[in-house]
Amino acid sequence: MINVLFVCLGNICRSPMAEALFRNLVKKERLTNKIAVDSAATSSWQVGFPPHEGTLDILKKHKIPSDGLIGRKLKKEDFRRFDYIIGMDESNLKNIYRITSKTNHPKIIRLLDLTKYRKDVPDPFFTGDFDETYRLVSAGCRALLYKIRSEHYL
Repeated sequence: MINVLFVCLGNICRSPMAEALFRNLVKKERLTNKIAVDSAATSSWQVGFPPHEGTLDILKKHKIPSDGLIGRKLKKEDFRRFDYIIGMDESNLKNIYRITSKTNHPKIIRLLDLTKYRKDVPDPFFTGDFDETYRLVSAGCRALLYKIRSEHYL
């Protein structure tokens, strides 16, 4: 099983959106028996909470299931468990490195580095623009799935 973890600051906006989007892509491609998906936060502020209403609304708008999404904090052990740890922005990457004690490891990737955008995914908790976040996360998830399929011959 290939394990993918999406990470953002609070695990209520970007990373659960990416988890739901990616899980939906994996299901559509009939790869659920090969790829598992989760998400986590670098902070503990929203542990145990569901995603932000804006995230749930945008997922619903695009008919993407949001079942089972609940905030949790990234743990050092996650580094061993996951094959791909995907941060939403540069700050997330620094926090992932700190929490996992792994700096610049190839399994830790900024999501949009896999796309033509090569920038941070803005946090809609602060910008309020869930549509832009959805568009960027969607592009990143498609690129990540392409990468995984290529690397694992799926």
